[in-house]
Amino acid sequence: NDSNTNACLLGEYFLQHGCKTVVVGAPKTIDGDLRNQFIPISFGFHTACRVYSEQVSNVMTDALSSQKYWHMIRLMGRAASNIALEVALQTGPNVCLISEEVAEREQSLSGISKAIATTICQRAQAGKDYGIVLLPEGLIEFIPEFKLLIEEINDIMAKGGVHPTEEAVMHALSFNNKAVFSYLPSDIKLQLLLDRDPHGNVQVAKIETERLLAQTVAQELELLREHGQYDGTFRPQYDGTFR
Repeated sequence: NDSNTNACLLGEYFLQHGCKTVVVGAPKTIDGDLRNQFIPISFGFHTACRVYSEQVSNVMTDALSSQKYWHMIRLMGRAASNIALEVALQTGPNVCLISEEVAEREQSLSGISKAIATTICQRAQAGKDYGIVLLPEGLIEFIPEFKLLIEEINDIMAKGGVHPTEEAVMHALSFNNKAVFSYLPSDIKLQLLLDRDPHGNVQVAKIETERLLAQTVAQELELLREHGQYDGTFRPQYDGTFR
């Protein structure tokens, strides 16, 4: 939790410099990832989950009514997927991605996209070209190959001498990262190269993960269509981030 991390750093700084100022950090975070033996759950988490669950349920009702859209919903939770998990338990979406599971299983972006595409294909065979996908906002930072790609792009840009173009960066990347970079949609590639913070690093939090997944899933569905395994219609709708 950033607020309490900052409070801790301030408290340690004051202590080291002999300052008697007392810093108090309230155990508040809607992400539900601040807990110990004294704090079973941070306040705000249950309220956030109830509100999000109501909103997701409304989207589900709309999806069932129109029966033609796949809603990609990005929820709060950069370092933990507690909200996505709790909302999924309360609403029952067709797909819910958990960042910690992605990291533990070392899933690739391609693997995640194929898994979602398989679900969409199965529902299309049942005449249901609609559904709900939940994902936490920090998902992309838990994909191992994506983390390595971002680190190398940051290094390339920091060293200079390489123009921030798709062709130039592709030429400078290592073999494995070239494969990952080439898999990404063009607008995401451009965002990785141009949208950077004051330190020159990629602003991962600003990447619209739901749009990225919708585009990569669409690619996988077209491959399935070419092999005669999918004949449905994929119309993604972006509903993130719920705050």
